This record gives sequence, C-alpha cells and structure tokens, in this order.
Amino acid sequence: MKVACVGGGPAGLYLSILLKRQDPSHDVTVHERDPEGSTYGWGVTYWRGLLDRLHEHDPVSARAVEEHSVRWRDGVAHVGGRATRHQGDEGFGIGRHRLLAILAARARDLGVRLEFERPVSGANPPAADLVVAADGAGSALRTHHADHFGTGITGGRNHYVWLGTTKAFDAFTFAFVETDHGWIWAYGYGYGPEGSTCVVECAPATWTGLGLDRADEAEALVLLEKLFADVLDGHPLTARPSGRAGTAWPVFRTVTNRTWSRGNLVLLGDAAHTTHYSIGAGTTLALEDAMTLSAALRERAGLPDALAHYERERRAALLPVQSAARLSAQWYENLPRYVHLPPDEMFALLGQRHSPLLPYLPPRLYYRLDRAAGRLETLRRVKRRLGPRIARTVQARRLATADGPGGPGRPDTVPAHRG
Repeated sequence: MKVACVGGGPAGLYLSILLKRQDPSHDVTVHERDPEGSTYGWGVTYWRGLLDRLHEHDPVSARAVEEHSVRWRDGVAHVGGRATRHQGDEGFGIGRHRLLAILAARARDLGVRLEFERPVSGANPPAADLVVAADGAGSALRTHHADHFGTGITGGRNHYVWLGTTKAFDAFTFAFVETDHGWIWAYGYGYGPEGSTCVVECAPATWTGLGLDRADEAEALVLLEKLFADVLDGHPLTARPSGRAGTAWPVFRTVTNRTWSRGNLVLLGDAAHTTHYSIGAGTTLALEDAMTLSAALRERAGLPDALAHYERERRAALLPVQSAARLSAQWYENLPRYVHLPPDEMFALLGQRHSPLLPYLPPRLYYRLDRAAGRLETLRRVKRRLGPRIARTVQARRLATADGPGGPGRPDTVPAHRG
C-alpha cells in the first residue's frame, strides 16, 4: 500500500512507524510543512497507560521516549500564596522537540520517507492509496471538504496562552492568582531539566481588565511573570516562536466531525477531534488514533471497512474523554464557585472536575459526599480483600473442631456459637 501522511506531528510520524513495522513493503511518506526540527510547543504530558501501549506497539521508540521523559506523582495547587500538595497517578513529561526527533529517527530507520517544508493543500493531496490528514486542528485537507466531513467548531469562553519557562516543575503545578479584575491561573508541567510548559488562562473580563487584550508580547510576559512570581522563582516566561501562532490569546476550539473519512482520505488526531488542554490528553489521543488505524488496516480486508472500523473504535473510546474535557473546561469557566473553599477541599474538587454531578451540587456538599463515598469504598476494598481470607480461616476452625472429641459431623458436641 502507498500511504501519504500529511503532517509530521506525533500522530503522522507514529502511524508511519506502525505501518512500516506491520509490512516493510508499504510505501509510506510523511509530508510536513515546517522545517525539520521546528516545533510550536514546549512539552508534552502523558500517563503510564500510554507508555505501556507504546511499549506494546513499538518497543524501540517507546524505550527512547521513556528514557527522555521526566516523571512525577504529585500535584501542587498554589492558591492565594498557599500551596497544597497531593500524590496522584504517575505522570510523564517530554519535550515536544525531543519526541518528534525520536519518532522521526525511528521512522527513517524503518524506511519511511520524510519530506519537510512540503505544505500540502486540500485541493492537491498526494497521490496514494491512503491519504492521512494528520495536519492538526486547522487541517487544510479537512477544511477543503468541510461539508462532507460535517466539521463543527465550538469556541470556549476563557482566553489562554501557551508559554514556556526555564523553571523545571517537579510536580504538575496549578497556580491561581486573584487580581482586581478576577482570577487568573496557570498549569505548569516539566518536560526536562531545561524547563516546563506553562499554560495561562483567565475569563474574558479578567483578560480585558488586566489589559492583556491590548498588551504586546513583551508587556504581557512581564505582567504574567509578576503575577506568578511565587511559582516561577525568578525564572522567565517565553512565548511561542513567532510566525507560527495565530491569535495570541485565543479561546479553545473544540473540533468535531460527522464522519472521519472520504474515499481514501482519513482524519487522524486533532484533525478529527480536539479535547480541552486542561486534561492533557491531546498527544495521547493522537497516538492512540494511530494505533487503532494501523490495526484496522492490518486486520480488515478492504480500505472502506478498515476506515469505518477505525472510526467506530475511536469514537467509542473518545466518548468518556470528551465528556471529561468538556466538564473540565466548564469547571475552570466557573472557578469562582470553587476557589474560595479551604485549600484541601478546593484541590479535591479540582481533581473531581470531570464529575457530571459536581456542577449541580453545592461544592461543600459534594466534597462531604465524595469523602463519605471514599471511606465507604475503602471499607468495600478491605472487605473484598480480607473477606475470603476470614471465611477460609473460619471454615478451617470449624473443620478442626468438628474433627475433635465428638468426631466429624457431631453438631451436638460443637456449640453453634463457637468456631
């Protein structure tokens, strides 16, 4: 099969790797509009489950990704100058530049052709048996056939900006700062000793009240460095390289599509779907798309059946993630409802922001109910773990007593309350 992957991000590169591993005779080319080595971001975050799946699908690239990743288990929330730390699931961070270099090197080793500085328009896709649109949320290939794909784009309410910093956070860090114009907050996560990603978000009234809608890049960075001085420890913030970004403070755009394929053209990653950045799942979902598509192409007899199967599988897998992303975005849009709670309670509800019940209950009532349910679940886990052991012990004692002086099967010599 001749395959053209349009877009040299993680999704397109990883799909090319998997296809060549499945069948070295596949003719696979990745077309990327930017020069090799350029990237528009700083770090990528992911979780243990993805790393396990990467090891299953391609151990060589997985080992390299793991080797160059940093790890954390803690989450830290800074609210009004107070810090609260909790331990959570194992998380990982890797520089986006490093991730792309690892995947590009592995693809080349397997015989994939990588063509950089080769923009592809929707009107002139490459000639191939399968064309994969892995060219991001603003996909040119998808946009050219927007009516067929049924593309829907929904804007969120809050404004955000994607930044980097030389501060290497040792935990997934949240920082909430109250200003005269409302709250502004940042998400920070490390990707190596050289630094971290730092996403800053605020409501529209705060954005305009602070003058961020009018400030140039340098002025905005100075203001943000001052606001988040407590967590940055004197480290600067850096903006995305010029020439690539669109609006400096956009609202998040949720992309959906009625269908993901058109003939031999199929959507992958952000071209097919986006999820709010606050759940840190974009790269994970793109790589999982590549895993599912490569498996469908291997296991299904014809291309139409393979593409239909891929879409069904991924749509089903995405449903809970998209729900979590939507609820997470809404939690931040309604931050004043939660931010004045005691720090432990606020951090607990930050972790519960994916709950569909949380928006409909008073926050403190939800917190108490969640704590009670947690204690009950702990008791249930203890019961499940110790119950069979206790039952076996009791049964053994009963048998030992029954085999005593009265002989087996002599209930008259074994009082019912013993054993």
